[in-house]
Amino acid sequence: MRGPHNIWRLIRTGATFERTGAMAVALEAMQVTPRLRFAARLLGWPFKWLGLQGDLALPPVTRALTALGPAYIKFGQILSTRPDIVGEELAMQLKYLQDQLPPFSTSVAKAMVEEELRLPVDEVFSSFSEPVAAASIAQVHRATLRSNGQDVAVKVLRPGIERAFRRDIDAFYFAARAIEFVSPASRRLRPLDVITHFEGVVLGELDLRLESSAASEFADNTSKDAGFQVPKVVWDLSGRSVMTLDWAEGINLADNAAIDAAGIDRRALGARVLQLFLSHALRDGFFHGDMHQGNLKVAANGNLIAYDFGIMGRIDEYTRRVYAEILMGFIGRDYRRVAEVHFEAGYVPPDRDIDEFARALRAVGEPIFGLEATRVSMARLLSYLFEVTERFGMETRTELILLQRTMVVVEGVARGLDPNINIWQVAKPVVETYVARNVGPLALIRDLGQTARVLARFGPRLPRLVEALLIAQAEAPPTINARPRLFALRLVCAAFAVFAMGILIGHFL
Repeated sequence: MRGPHNIWRLIRTGATFERTGAMAVALEAMQVTPRLRFAARLLGWPFKWLGLQGDLALPPVTRALTALGPAYIKFGQILSTRPDIVGEELAMQLKYLQDQLPPFSTSVAKAMVEEELRLPVDEVFSSFSEPVAAASIAQVHRATLRSNGQDVAVKVLRPGIERAFRRDIDAFYFAARAIEFVSPASRRLRPLDVITHFEGVVLGELDLRLESSAASEFADNTSKDAGFQVPKVVWDLSGRSVMTLDWAEGINLADNAAIDAAGIDRRALGARVLQLFLSHALRDGFFHGDMHQGNLKVAANGNLIAYDFGIMGRIDEYTRRVYAEILMGFIGRDYRRVAEVHFEAGYVPPDRDIDEFARALRAVGEPIFGLEATRVSMARLLSYLFEVTERFGMETRTELILLQRTMVVVEGVARGLDPNINIWQVAKPVVETYVARNVGPLALIRDLGQTARVLARFGPRLPRLVEALLIAQAEAPPTINARPRLFALRLVCAAFAVFAMGILIGHFL
């Protein structure tokens, strides 16, 4: 399906933005240069009549994104958390996309629940409400279990959502290939890999069994985090298209007036959002990948409640250490170390000048320090970072795409609660704690212990391996070169020695 017919989808995207008036609003809000603004309008204007009309009651950009479909809505959800990029007014308009989209019929939702659970809705639930929230992929109903009177949230996928997403993703693939063909320099950003990553994330979100599993794992990992809670999954009432969780009441993090009225400290709440995200990413390597305001609430007791676990991120231990050292370098303004970490991790080609790279990183980091948080333009910062990556030949790291995107979203949420938040100061204690535990001599000893324990699993096989090699050596004809066997014998003996050392280290650890 990734053929030229997708040209129609892309043309209609531009035409819809032009017809709804979203093109001019978006370009103005993002402060696009006059030249690019003229080019975009020139490409969209001739096809204006082909654009979708959308809901006339909505503002232009929101109207265009909802008309175009779920993949575009996802993009709008991200921008809704970034008033520093799109402006306060547009960000407020886009918050509509988080959980206020038009719902589908409750009767259709009940039919889907019955089909998934193979039980009549009235037999399972004593009450089943109209939709209480509707987003791009699913909507949520409040229900009461007939068996014990417990209130639960029932999440039901939108009918035909998978087909709609695949249609959009096909168009994105076509656009990525076209970009690579027209601009070979863009290949270092690996647009096809980015779309592939996006496809995997989204298609995983369309199977609520995977989301239930993610919610369960996330709840286990964060069970001891103060001021944070994850609703419990009701496994016997969950499946591919239906997910049932404990009902958790709270105030939407976008509703500052209600948070203030409840007497909750928004500054402390904003800091907690950021610190919890960093803790989950660094400590667990498993984090919520869609932390916009629509997926976060604050309970009456001040606890932060997380919802919607369809997009979760996972990063390995090595990448976590690299990420932490980069953050720590920026926090400590040690740009030389930040540059070294990039080279050590292979993020920058080895033939580039490390001192020049450190100097470029200083130009990125220094404007952040010594300024009021409200004066730091994330749009300009990201623009300069893009120039730096292009200059030094850095490729897009697909394993970090979700982490970087979520960091942007989380920062937007934190700034929504506290416009004067200092991101670096808030992040510092979390990063310092992780670095102290996972980078340095103690971490090296722990790594050696883990390596030794892995080798120890092969301990029972070592005597037989040595015996087999000794027999083979004794029976080998003298005309055959024995050096390979001698090397193998020495290797096994060395492994045996490591095995013994591993037992000793493991005992003391």
